This record gives sequence, structure tokens and C-alpha cells, in this order.
Amino acid sequence: MAEHIDIGRGLSVPETLLTETFIRASGPGGQNVNKVATAVSLRFDLYGSALPYAVKRRVAAAAGQRLTKDGQIVMLGQRHRTLAANRQDVRKRLLRLLRDAAVPPAYRVATKPSRAARARRVDKKVVHGRRKTLRGKPKLDS
Repeated sequence: MAEHIDIGRGLSVPETLLTETFIRASGPGGQNVNKVATAVSLRFDLYGSALPYAVKRRVAAAAGQRLTKDGQIVMLGQRHRTLAANRQDVRKRLLRLLRDAAVPPAYRVATKPSRAARARRVDKKVVHGRRKTLRGKPKLDS
């Protein structure tokens, strides 16, 4: 049986949808920088997964430019000097992306202010207006 990655909320993704490629990382790396492939390119087949449509839509929106036209999410991991650390980092970032998208957004329920709240607001405006007029120049009686 294939290994599954647990996303939460009863959702999981089989490991077979993940493809890892190891490439040479750019940036600092010491003597091994031009010899050892420590960067990880992780591809996840979003459209081939059995995730619900709403979750796929949220994942696609969150992935942005990392989503290809054929439904692959491509993530590059080269923050660390070792292959194992980069591999763990990129998998953690993909899991965070999937877990965040699995949570449906909270919808705001529109409400009206009560009649008493509206009255308090108007009274406060009247008091403020009176305070402003008292700050003006005094009127001289002629």
C-alpha cells in the first residue's frame, strides 16, 4: 500500500503524487557547491489528486506562480547546505500550503447596528458639533 501524507480534516495525499528531483543549488556551499546536488525540486500533481474541488481551487490560488498549466505545483528547496534538510524543508512548505487550503474560509454575516447604537452615534455627533462651535470667536452684542 502506498504511503499517504496526512493533511488533516480527513484528507490525505498519496506519496506517489510527489516527484523529487535533486539539482545543484545556487549560492554558498563551500567546496561541494559545484559537485553535490543538494537542492530539491518537488513536484506535486494537484489535478491528479483526489482532493475535493474547493480545496484544489484554494490550493491553486495559494500556489500562485508555482502552479504550472498542467496542474503541477513546483517548489524549490535550497535554503540549507544539506540535501536532507532541503528535502524536509520543501516537504514542510508543501504540507503547510495544503493544510492552509484545507480550512474553508470563514464567511462574514452582515449585521445592522441597533436603533440604540444609531441614536448614540447621532448624539455623540451633536455633542461634538456643539463643542466645535464653542471653540469659535465670541459674538459681540451691539
